[in-house]
Amino acid sequence: MHEWALADAIVEAACSLLNERRAKRIALLNVVIGSLQSADREVLKFALTELFKSRGIKVEELRLNEEEALLRCRLCLKIWKLEDLDIPDDVKEAVHFIPEVIHAYVRCLNCGSQDLEIISGRGVYIASMEL
Repeated sequence: MHEWALADAIVEAACSLLNERRAKRIALLNVVIGSLQSADREVLKFALTELFKSRGIKVEELRLNEEEALLRCRLCLKIWKLEDLDIPDDVKEAVHFIPEVIHAYVRCLNCGSQDLEIISGRGVYIASMEL
């Protein structure tokens, strides 16, 4: 269900641009999915295809690219991948729903600080769209 909600938001944004440009076809739609979204790419792709089809919009090429989650320590400025950490599945799920809770579970691999920020891998966005 989560993927359908994401797909609906993407389709709404794309259709808004199509209406502005008076177009009915998308040659290429490039969507970026942050790994913290925990979205099933196949379900998302199917949902996008079906929602565009229901609006009479032809998408010739659809690309779904994943953006890995990166964290930065605000104290020492070290950057690392979230996947480099051994985080239990229940913590991953909590971070998926409320990314700010990462501070409660993770410390900087370099200095031990919990003053961290998520610098990528958090959202879903249209990276590019060719009409």
